[in-house]
Amino acid sequence: MKFLSVNRRQVLWGKGLSLLLCLFMTTISCQVADNSVLHSASTEVHVDSQHGWGLWQVVDASTGVAVAYEEWLKRLSSYDVVYLGEEHYNKYHIEAALKVLDFLVRHGARPVIAMEMFGWDGQAALDQYLTTEGEDRTRFIQESQWIQNWGGAYEDYEPLVQFARQHRLGVRALNPPKALVRSVVKLGLAKAKEEPLWSQWRMQAETIVDDPAYRDKILHQLQECHGGGTPEDYETMYQASMVRDEAMARTLVALLTEGRASPERDGPIVSYTGGGHIQYQLPVPKRVARRKNDGVRQVTVYLTSFETSRTEEIRHLMEDGIADYVWLTPVSKKGPPRRCR
Repeated sequence: MKFLSVNRRQVLWGKGLSLLLCLFMTTISCQVADNSVLHSASTEVHVDSQHGWGLWQVVDASTGVAVAYEEWLKRLSSYDVVYLGEEHYNKYHIEAALKVLDFLVRHGARPVIAMEMFGWDGQAALDQYLTTEGEDRTRFIQESQWIQNWGGAYEDYEPLVQFARQHRLGVRALNPPKALVRSVVKLGLAKAKEEPLWSQWRMQAETIVDDPAYRDKILHQLQECHGGGTPEDYETMYQASMVRDEAMARTLVALLTEGRASPERDGPIVSYTGGGHIQYQLPVPKRVARRKNDGVRQVTVYLTSFETSRTEEIRHLMEDGIADYVWLTPVSKKGPPRRCR
């Protein structure tokens, strides 16, 4: 076995964690943060006559045909889980999520928002902030472990939290704590299971399923997006991907169970993550379905920047089954997503 120097391994651990975040932004890209303030974009659809698609259209991935927007929003309320997969830091994707949430609330639903951007160790602070009037925002950002678990400007995702506060909706942290994920990248899954963090977060009873289709997809993306690693490096990064997705699935199933037992919950879970966590149904949706053997109604919506130069790329993603629906949004301030290579 080839051993790396301590310094090189430390660099790779850090790169591995960054890559895992980057990988699940979209299936093909690493998007640079756009810290601009969210503004409402026009909902007018500008259709490219050559391809028949336009901004803000929602396209049925199985047919390539744009759906009737209002009717589609109504259908979303019939699902148990609505997965919205974003390009991280694209303000228009935050706006798309707000459109869904606003429609649900205006039509009497009480959805709960599940966010990748918060870790389990920030849930108590999140609950406090949502339910306590006048709670200090700066203290909330600190106590929710925002910087440690996610990083970047909180303002980018604040509109979702503010919407939940305004309408008294629940927000659930989807991600396991970053320290737990870091231990898998650093040590590998078998040794990470022996660490105190594993039992602290009640992971000892969890089955981390190594699905062949998932392995094929994720390992390929890791190798394509990050050269120079050893097979061992890619394997531990892959294992950390499994742990994150399995942990997110556990969180969603717990929410589903709570919702069915609570008379106050009337509406779907709106799961908001990077697009990589919903791609081809494999990372989170398939794990939720496995855990909910009594059945669960799920729908995946892949949010992507649209310009005519990306039409064929997006068409191929649909043909490969990237999601149930693809929502074509304006391009972020930093431009369209860029391929890893």
